[in-house]
Amino acid sequence: MTSGKSSLDDAIRAVGERIGYQFSDVERLKRALTHASLRDENSGNYERLEFLGDRVLGLCVAELLFQNFKDADEGELSVRLNQLVSAKTCAEVADELGLHEFIRTGSDVKKLTGKRMANVRADVVESLIAAIYLETGLDGARRFVESNWTSRALETGSARRDAKTELQEWAHQKFGLTPVYKVFERSGPDHDPVFSVKVEVGGIEPASGKSRSKRAAEQEAATQMLQREGVWEKAGI
Repeated sequence: MTSGKSSLDDAIRAVGERIGYQFSDVERLKRALTHASLRDENSGNYERLEFLGDRVLGLCVAELLFQNFKDADEGELSVRLNQLVSAKTCAEVADELGLHEFIRTGSDVKKLTGKRMANVRADVVESLIAAIYLETGLDGARRFVESNWTSRALETGSARRDAKTELQEWAHQKFGLTPVYKVFERSGPDHDPVFSVKVEVGGIEPASGKSRSKRAAEQEAATQMLQREGVWEKAGI
């Protein structure tokens, strides 16, 4: 977005066309697209919106899975959910919508490439979900999520089993042992922590995982060990 009014109006309209919703609160939309590096005192940045959008996305995806996979147990639903709300999937949605054209960042962030910029694009998708939710309620947010996540949810086919369950059975069969999970780091603010978890099985090298919930971090650590030991292929869940 640029500062000129006509350019701003064009950008707002373009974002609305991309995501299928025209915002009435233009300032909120600007905030949803603004990274903290820009230090725009007038618009603020998307961090608070991203926090809310992450939770709204999780609820909408959980509903989507609950409705479409009626025979799946909690473990399978959790595996599917973790994949669909991941930063990788959110960044893919951002790329499909072309949102990178509208993200407002400082010059230092513009130089970033790879995974770090993918995380920014993922954050913007979540902040936009929050902005839609605040204007339209859950129904509007649900429509956006269903439009961009339903095909992904259905394309996953038969998801792998819960990683922790799979690792436990493998460890029992191979070593007669039960995996042990330990939180070795907790970072981030209290309202939005990030857990780093290590899983140990006998004398083999531990594996680690990181996520916003302890359970998801344990699942990631179990997945890493299963892939490393050749139990699972590295194609992803």
